[in-house]
This record gives sequence, C-alpha cells and structure tokens, in this order.
Amino acid sequence: MATGASFLLEDDVRELIRRRRLDPHRDAAAVLSLVREVLADYEERVLIEGLPPIADANETERLLVDSVSGYGPLQAYFDDPSIEEIWINEPSRVFVARHGRAELTPTLLTEHQVQDLVERMLRSSGRRVDLSSPFVDAALPDGSRLHVAIPDVTRRHWAVNIRKFVVAADDLEDLVRLGSMTPGAARFLSAAVASGLNILVAGGTQAGKTTMLNCLAAAIPQQERVIT
Repeated sequence: MATGASFLLEDDVRELIRRRRLDPHRDAAAVLSLVREVLADYEERVLIEGLPPIADANETERLLVDSVSGYGPLQAYFDDPSIEEIWINEPSRVFVARHGRAELTPTLLTEHQVQDLVERMLRSSGRRVDLSSPFVDAALPDGSRLHVAIPDVTRRHWAVNIRKFVVAADDLEDLVRLGSMTPGAARFLSAAVASGLNILVAGGTQAGKTTMLNCLAAAIPQQERVIT
C-alpha cells in the first residue's frame, strides 16, 4: 500500500473513532470492525476514483489496528514472545533483546512518533514526562515496565526502555519443570509461604525476580487475604 494511502486510511480511522466516541484500548472489537469498514470503503474507491490499490489487505488491517489501538511500529515487538526488551536510543536506532542478546531493528521512527508512543504508554498510568519531570518509570497494562528520559537528562533524544513482562512460569512446579529449581526447594518454599514466613527475593536485572514472586504468590493458600 502506498504511504499516502496509509496516512489517509489512518486519518479516516482516527476520525471515525472520535465521532463514535470509542476508546481504542477498551473497544478492541469495535475498532477492528471500524478498520475493516474503512478498508472496504477504500477498496471501492480504488475502483471508482483510481486510488492506489492495497497490496496486502490483511497486513494493512494489522498495521492500522496497531497504529490506533496498540503501539504502532513497536507493536510487533510487543507481540513477539521471544523479545524480552525494547529500547529507543534515538528515533533511527530501535533495539530489542532476544534471549539476552541485543539486536538493532530496521524500525525507523520520527521524533514525533517517539513522543506520541510515550504519551500512549503513559496514558494508563496517569503519569507524564516533561521539562518539570524529565524522567519517569511506569507499568504498562500488560505488566511491562517503561522508563523514559528526555533532554536535558539525555543529551539530545528521548530515551525509552521497555522491559516486557514475559511469562515463563506460573507456579513453583513450572520452575521445577524448567529446571530452575529442584523439587525439594519448591516444596520448602511452598511450605514457607503457607506458614507465612518472610521471604526476600533479590537478584540482578532480568534474573527472574518478578517471575519468582508470581510463583511464590501462587503458593499462597486460597483462604488467605493478600494485600500489596
């Protein structure tokens, strides 16, 4: 699909979302239906008005939904379960980490796109980043962790880091199955949780602290009230 047609379709979708008062993040089914409606209308106009045709309707549909409901050019990295981390050093240098190894992606953004993406990510947390608050940490709805720093904390560009919440285990038995823990250790920790003992979880970056906490929480007896 031509770039001009892509922008035109995205503008049409956003305008219809505003008119119908839809929330792109909550009304996912309605937004998908609206995107398909816009695409069908465009394909009719291709025949009548001689507009540039859409090469791949399915891919165009995905890109439009990602643009208005997701995180645009970054959404594919959020959807890829093998990617653990995403960071933007500058608009033309977007990296991901796969199995602990960094990769420079072919994604090219503009300064405006980076700022728009950050605004979308912060919307659910109610936090903001500006000259009075030049860096911010927030949690995304899926559990991923967002860190943003802007000039003058950074030299020139907005720096964005997203550590995705990758579910590898739901309980202590999963850790045993994955080889991260012995059966004896799992039984001991399960008994410690059930007995209400204090447990300190510590480790380096991406060591699995959050995963361990989730697995320990799964061992809490059902009749217990949990307050965090």
